[in-house]
Amino acid sequence: MKRTGPLAALFLREIRVARRIGGGGAMGVMFFLALVTIVPFAVGPDLNLLSRIGPAILWIAALLATLLGLDRLFQADHEDGSLDLLLSADTPLELVVLVKCLAHWTATGLPLVVAAPLFGFMLAQEPAAMAALAVSLLVGTPALAMIGAIGAALTVTLRRGGLLMAILILPLAIPILIFGVSAASAATSATTPFVTPFLILCALSLAALALAPFAAAAALRHMSE
Repeated sequence: MKRTGPLAALFLREIRVARRIGGGGAMGVMFFLALVTIVPFAVGPDLNLLSRIGPAILWIAALLATLLGLDRLFQADHEDGSLDLLLSADTPLELVVLVKCLAHWTATGLPLVVAAPLFGFMLAQEPAAMAALAVSLLVGTPALAMIGAIGAALTVTLRRGGLLMAILILPLAIPILIFGVSAASAATSATTPFVTPFLILCALSLAALALAPFAAAAALRHMSE
């Protein structure tokens, strides 16, 4: 039987840890559902209003749900000494960060992408809007995980650093939120094309994918000194 590579083994380990200590995707989906459920009580039963603000509400809910567990992305490794082993391993730390972010997104972000169209019915979304929402979340939520890794690396040595991490990364996540909502809303708009904000969202995700692992790895090295 072929031996599993170190990065594949790390990915599988992160998936198991995410399910064990953070509830995996179930906690994120339940948090997502809770936020979507209380919105109609806050804004009223106006279906036209819910349909208009639905993409923004779903994207904000996805952003907040993505933050769940991010503060533990590197902190658990720091507490049990695994981070020192990762820092001294032959595998580049940037690839380690990338794999951990991918595992976090698989455990928490991907279930949100699957559940978002179903929750769209609660906000009177049309089928075209729900399809656009799912595609935009599929492209944008990995960028949220990558940006979150930077905040998690900067607060790895702090106990209860979740609030500080959120303060650090929320400003960086605003462009993704803006163009994600724009792309999801454009599917039912006759004036705004879907392609333009969607391509910008893709560019932001690619930029986060290329830059965030290096920034997070540099922060981890600095915090370990």
